[in-house]
Amino acid sequence: MSAELPIAARMVELVRALAGPDAEAEVVVRHDTEALTRFATSMIHQNVAEATTGVRLRLHLDGRTTGASSTVTGPDGLRALVERTIAAARVSPPDAAWPGLTPPAALHLSSGGLGADGFDEATARATPEQRAALVRDFVRAADGLETAGYCRTVAVSAAFANTAGQAVEGRAVEAAFDGIARLDGADGVARLASPRLADLDGAALGARAAAKARAARQPVELPPGHYEVVLEPDAVSDLLDNLAMFGFNGRAFAQRQSFAEPGVPQFDPSVTIVDDPRGSGLPFDDEGTPRQQLVLVREGVTTAVTHDRLSAAQAGGVSTGHASPSSRSWGPMPAHLRMEPGPAVVTDGPDFVVASARPLVAGVRRGLLVSDFWYTRVLDQKSLVVTGLTRNGVWLIEDGEITAPVGNVRFTQSYPQALGPGRVLGIGGESVLLPQAWGRARWAAPALRLSEWNITGNASG
Repeated sequence: MSAELPIAARMVELVRALAGPDAEAEVVVRHDTEALTRFATSMIHQNVAEATTGVRLRLHLDGRTTGASSTVTGPDGLRALVERTIAAARVSPPDAAWPGLTPPAALHLSSGGLGADGFDEATARATPEQRAALVRDFVRAADGLETAGYCRTVAVSAAFANTAGQAVEGRAVEAAFDGIARLDGADGVARLASPRLADLDGAALGARAAAKARAARQPVELPPGHYEVVLEPDAVSDLLDNLAMFGFNGRAFAQRQSFAEPGVPQFDPSVTIVDDPRGSGLPFDDEGTPRQQLVLVREGVTTAVTHDRLSAAQAGGVSTGHASPSSRSWGPMPAHLRMEPGPAVVTDGPDFVVASARPLVAGVRRGLLVSDFWYTRVLDQKSLVVTGLTRNGVWLIEDGEITAPVGNVRFTQSYPQALGPGRVLGIGGESVLLPQAWGRARWAAPALRLSEWNITGNASG
């Protein structure tokens, strides 16, 4: 038994004692450990670690709902948390939409969230020296180029309990590396995440980032227009990010603000997208609903959106295990999307091109290779039209060969339309797990060859 489950059980007992037998309550107890080694100008300048245990209580009392949290887990702290939550509930507005509590249910995933592989203790106990060794290898492989980035390890142990009798626990762990190399104003990037720190190769990442920076110098300008593109996994991760936040979001779907139409072939038949918490996620959500694989798109057909208990009730469905602290306000979103890869094909090509993207480049008559997107913003949520910029390398492709680096460009593009029927001309043979900047979201993205991408200007226009 974890250290968190007894705290959750004690909170349930306190709610029953102080709020009465009719009160409904759910408790999440999480112990998060995050360690970060950061480097800039090719030198480590910061090593920090934080370990925090937090308790979140949501209480439904006399038709009213409120929540509160605390990091004080001693007896007095837990009692004070319950007392002030009860006081807040009594002055809260009525909550007619309260969907009730998750009933007792068994977990679908292993307690480690990693299937048969289990929880990697070595990653959870990683030392600053181990992270520093990866940074050293990255910097050395960049061979004199200026570098910056971070190496991070994260471990979480959590438990959930509610007054309906649901009680579950689990843990998860992950390592991530994100680094850039710079030369003459040109940047190259290399990123990777994994449930095991041992899977990260600092030298390989540093060599790729440096090769990209060298190949991106002295870019040419291209006019606006519709270009065929090969998107490397880092760029594809931005597609998954926006599809998750605005498209497969159960609240947006219930409010008819999502493009998603379950049962309709909205994507190319080659596209399958799965939300799969195995490998980096807890086996239950913040309402105690067990998590499992959820196919959102199968062979081009949208099959599902993600729900917590509230959005499921609004949509006439069931929770898919996607409740979070923000799901009532922002909506339940997938946090572990994977776009399934295509067939594995090995093709020679420049070393700055991700290996799985090289076969896709070989088929392009005239188009662009894009490493990365950033500063993307949604212009129209319903159609998911997004504008943003490229960064960390763009190259012109002519007759299957990369012929010149291109200056960063601005695009305006509907993401679902770009992945629509007949528009996906190829999918790379590997889905790469990539770290994300916000929360604990993780995207496993392949390279993509798309028939059309709308370039609307350069980086300043």
